Amino acid sequence: MTINQLQKDILGHFAAGPAAIGDASAMTAFLSLRAAIENGEVRAASPDPKSETGWSVNAWVKQGILLGFRIGALAEQPSGGLSFVDKQTYPVRRFTAGDGVRVVPGGSSIRAGAFVARGVVCMPPMYINAGAYVDEGTMVDSHALVGSCAQIGKRVHLSAAAQIGGVLEPVNASPVVIEDDVLVGGNCGVYEGTIVRKGAVLASGTILTRGTPVYDLVNGEILRATEGRPLIIPAEAVVVPGSRAVTKGKGQEWGLSLYAAVIVKYRDDKTNLSTTLEDLLR
Repeated sequence: MTINQLQKDILGHFAAGPAAIGDASAMTAFLSLRAAIENGEVRAASPDPKSETGWSVNAWVKQGILLGFRIGALAEQPSGGLSFVDKQTYPVRRFTAGDGVRVVPGGSSIRAGAFVARGVVCMPPMYINAGAYVDEGTMVDSHALVGSCAQIGKRVHLSAAAQIGGVLEPVNASPVVIEDDVLVGGNCGVYEGTIVRKGAVLASGTILTRGTPVYDLVNGEILRATEGRPLIIPAEAVVVPGSRAVTKGKGQEWGLSLYAAVIVKYRDDKTNLSTTLEDLLR
């Protein structure tokens, strides 16, 4: 089946609503889409140099993922001696040594319908959800989450307890994108369609959402999401958690501050030293 035909089938079955439940052709289309996502043939969002953000959302892929939930039935899914109950359309993914993915023992899980490239290292416990794309050489560290449809580039390090938010609805909403060679520190959270450009570094505890202002001390500007455009962290930026003073009302009177993210510099050779240990562990 060609990708164009698969897209047409997915759109038709998604538009059918509840009528798709029990339809064998709908299940066939979904399983073909799930396999195409796992093989990296299609993805929920793709690089697009013509787009303002550099990325375009493939809404039909997200509709297909939602179709899988709609037509799936609850089923027991034993795994490693434990019992789980979930939609049978989204079992746990199984890997072999030939896949070239390291899934270290200890409670990690990768859901069917996620793409995980060769050379990815998964440290326990971690989780990768359906629709996610994790590219070559990335490390997903302990307690890290890659949410539904999140796009993770090559040689990314998602440090311990990093949370990369997912998005399925609305279907035209942009997922979180972490581009190549990004270092995401421990306990970071990246949500609501934020794009982190190539080579950026997020220091431990940095939180990025649509409502987070980012103060670029190097260039003297404030970065924010706007209507129709997500928050975008520039390439090579080094971002740390900071605060901004409340300038009016009781907040000013009480001397309060609110959270803000701060770009303190742009990446250099000294910053790159922090990734040396990661290379040794691969």
